[in-house]
This record gives sequence, structure tokens and C-alpha cells, in this order.
Amino acid sequence: MKPAALDWSVENCTIARAMEVLGERWTLVVLREVFSGIRRFDDMRIRTGIPRQVLTNRLTTLVEQGVLRREPYREPGSRLRHEYRLTGKGLDLWPVLVAVLEWGDHYLADPDGSPLAVSHRGCDAPVRAVLRCEAGHEVATPRDVLPAPGPGARRRAG
Repeated sequence: MKPAALDWSVENCTIARAMEVLGERWTLVVLREVFSGIRRFDDMRIRTGIPRQVLTNRLTTLVEQGVLRREPYREPGSRLRHEYRLTGKGLDLWPVLVAVLEWGDHYLADPDGSPLAVSHRGCDAPVRAVLRCEAGHEVATPRDVLPAPGPGARRRAG
């Protein structure tokens, strides 16, 4: 018996489209830096070791996609430069970074733990990614979710 999902096209899949923006190795690292307050090109290079051209390409893509915006600044006696700030579209990626951090902490952390912790500014409790349905129920496992064709789904031809 073939899976019902085979009846539906994935040509307009929003996961695939999101991965065109986010799927390159260094993209989430760049976003981690900006979320951490590192907004200038040279500071990102120093902290991450990302090759100059790769960092240039990642920042260009994120600006073109509306995830980051460039803001001009000038140090006294220096030429005009730009730093990178999150847009609303970029800020909406915070839960994605938290989920990737949690997964990495669970499976890939050094024995002494993660080098990054995120906590709620109001109470200092750790922040974690939580899935909830629109009715407010927490989704505990992937088996609690039923994938189905959405409103933009298209039947496969043939």
C-alpha cells in the first residue's frame, strides 16, 4: 500500500522554500551571532571563523530575503560601514534557533554541557521550544501530529 502523501505534489513546499534561505551550513550560525548582539562583519568573522566570502554571501542572502537589514555606522576617522539587524521576519526565526540549540545540546554537547544558555529575561528560567496546537494543547511527540494536505496542496499529475 502506497503512502497517501505520494498523491500530493511537493513543488510548492514551504519547508523546501525555507531551506533555500536557511539551509546553508553557516546561515544559522550567522543568525546566532546577530541574536547574540554581534552585528558587525568583522566581529562575526573573529567570533566564528567563517571565511570572508562565505560570510559576505550569507549576509547578502539574508538581507535579500528580508531576514536582516543593513544599518550604516561610522567609527570616528573610518569609512562608512554597515551592521546587520534582525527584521520581523528574522525575529520570527528565534524559535527555530532555540529548537536547533536544544537538539544540539541533547545530542552533540561536550561532556561539560552547552556553551550557550538561553533564559527568560523576566525570571531567569531556561527557555525551550514547545509545540502547541491552536487549542493550546502541548504536542509531546511527533506521533501526536497528523500531517495532511494543506490549503495550498496540489494533487500530483499522473
